[in-house]
Amino acid sequence: MAATAPATAQNARVFSTFRESPAAVKAILIGMLVNRLGTFLNIFLVLYMTHRGFTQVQAGTALGVYGFGGVAGVLVGTALADKLGARRATVLSMGGRAVLMIGILYLRNFPALLVDVAVVGMIGLVYRPASASLLSELTPKDRQVMIFAVYRLCTNLGTTLSPLFGALLILVSYNLLFWGDAITSLGYAVIALILLPRRVDQGGPAVRRRRLSGLGVVFADRRYVLFLVALMINATVYIQYVAILPLAMAAAHIATTWYAVVLSLNSVIVITCELLMTKVTQRWPARTVALVGFLLLGVGQALYWFPGGLIVFIGGTLVWTLAEITAGPTMSAYPANAGPDRLRSQYLGASQSVFALGFSIGPVIGVLGWHLLGRQVWWWCGVAAVIGLVTAWYGMRPAQDELS
Repeated sequence: MAATAPATAQNARVFSTFRESPAAVKAILIGMLVNRLGTFLNIFLVLYMTHRGFTQVQAGTALGVYGFGGVAGVLVGTALADKLGARRATVLSMGGRAVLMIGILYLRNFPALLVDVAVVGMIGLVYRPASASLLSELTPKDRQVMIFAVYRLCTNLGTTLSPLFGALLILVSYNLLFWGDAITSLGYAVIALILLPRRVDQGGPAVRRRRLSGLGVVFADRRYVLFLVALMINATVYIQYVAILPLAMAAAHIATTWYAVVLSLNSVIVITCELLMTKVTQRWPARTVALVGFLLLGVGQALYWFPGGLIVFIGGTLVWTLAEITAGPTMSAYPANAGPDRLRSQYLGASQSVFALGFSIGPVIGVLGWHLLGRQVWWWCGVAAVIGLVTAWYGMRPAQDELS
């Protein structure tokens, strides 16, 4: 059941949206923030493994395995979202992550370590589809863009602060990273156990089979598949800020410190401005927002091609950051209402899985493109954004338009 509220899409406010949300919605938002504040593995895994004596190749392989484990976790979570519900999925996901995280400290065999890292990546994201589905289910449609913007704020705020906390823990011991990650995961599990509603899987085997086959229905929706293609292109292009941007800045003889400044600039703008931008963009048609977002993303990435030193890198970052705060909340909220209500979890899970896949393959494609094409790769990022724009425009059109 969606919570009732007097606000409309034209006047929804950030604080009133949060204040008037049900306790379960607040639990998801606060739990996400707690969890992200302690998510250290993807940030410090390479440093930790090289500190322990593993090679850089082994450390990079482990990081890649962790990413693909996350893709698998979203797919598993999508298949089981309706069966488990947000409460059980979150407790299982966060509790399992906490236990397996500590196991990494005691594994010395590289293949065994890879397996553990992969399972941590997988089980740590099993909760996402059910959680996003409940968030959408409990929020009125005219407030969903705003509530997903708040969700993104919690994620981004935690992601921004976690490296600082992690660096402080490393000063004492690398082991504290894993204990900290485990404790914050357990914190989210406790929040879910106390505040998220129970959901009993009602229905016989035939009902459960229909639920598990929901992904097949999603991928048979050709309109939505185009949106998924756009979403994966978006993720693949967007992630180049951690893949080839540092290589490009190093090639331009710009100090690494300035790369950190550029990333901090992005984080500060997203955290301080995205909710303000959402107050405007929540009034626009979803595919108009996507069009603007892809245009800004393509222009921002293509700007990096031009010579001009640091000012070009700052300018390009400002443009694609504007794309992020313009289109991010709408693209996150859109899948919740793109299909039948009974398949909300599957539509959300499919979008999360392809976005995670784009994040996983994007660095590989980007680095390979950089080595083959040099600065020309930024033009190809722009071209990819245009392709994403076209697929989003047709994929996000209202269903009734397909007959016209």
